[in-house]
Amino acid sequence: MKEAAIVILNYNGETMLRQYLPQVIGNSVFEIVVVDNGSKDGSIAFLQKDFPNVSLILLKENHGYSKGYNLGLEELKGKFSYYLLLNSDVEVTPGWDRAMVDCLSEKPAVAACQPKVLSLSHKGYFDYAGAAGGFLDQLGYPYCRGRVLHLLEEDQGQYNDSIELDWASGACFCVKAPLFHQLGGFNPYFFSHMEEIDLCWRMRNEGYKIHYCGQSAVYHLGGGTLSQTNPFKTYLNFRNSLYMLNSNLKFDSFIKVFLLRMVMDFGAMLHLLFTKGGKHSKAVFKAYWDFLTNRQAVNYQEFKKVKQLKPAQPKAVYSIILAYYLKGKKKYSQLS
Repeated sequence: MKEAAIVILNYNGETMLRQYLPQVIGNSVFEIVVVDNGSKDGSIAFLQKDFPNVSLILLKENHGYSKGYNLGLEELKGKFSYYLLLNSDVEVTPGWDRAMVDCLSEKPAVAACQPKVLSLSHKGYFDYAGAAGGFLDQLGYPYCRGRVLHLLEEDQGQYNDSIELDWASGACFCVKAPLFHQLGGFNPYFFSHMEEIDLCWRMRNEGYKIHYCGQSAVYHLGGGTLSQTNPFKTYLNFRNSLYMLNSNLKFDSFIKVFLLRMVMDFGAMLHLLFTKGGKHSKAVFKAYWDFLTNRQAVNYQEFKKVKQLKPAQPKAVYSIILAYYLKGKKKYSQLS
């Protein structure tokens, strides 16, 4: 069995591959595999012509991030000890992959980790997708060190450490391969967004830990597939958050959180209506409607469930929304 594979999921991303794949190859020590999600552009021809040594796994249609990775990694099952899942719009630094694999190999209880994720378009600042490691408040809303809601911190070396997290970013995600398959991979009904948070929660329910590896750094462009202005992104974030709560909390605990979330998310609907327009507000309503009516997705698999989230940090924030908007706590350092 080989040590690790860097696996890049691609969908119509020829431009991203042309820009970032050469430096991924130059700054990495492990084998690179591209899983193509049924691209219709010139991605495949480009890879076959310019990078014949990059392994290709071809899927017939676009399955999204979650199912696309599940299907691609199924082809690699039993061949590697670790997977490094990397977005196609990420610029890596020398030694990024070795540091992450070492983080997992040296800590048997750690199932997955992420590097420091910095913004490629706003140099010197953390990136929205994971920043310096992810956490969940007691209502299941995600936030990060270096990024609370939409406020990004400047990187001044304050997070050059290694700590335990609630979740690691899917933009650059290193996971123990056998455990990924053992736990069923990502929930395929998520399509994209928050599936890595759900998987990390399931791993933690099984007694494993998630870590941040500050010795590794990457730069993420973001918005290559769905921009923050796309209502479909809003829809996926709200719907998948409900899927995640349902998958990981026992029924009575879920109902308590769900009722509180309905109130909070109704407020979010109004906020989106006046800040981003009716399409985003309707996206939240549609997320709730689809969650309540799509029983097949809700009951996809009976995972081990818990009474409540056991956070990685000693004192979990009750609501990151209330802390941000009512208490003015807009940096991670202020939350404690």
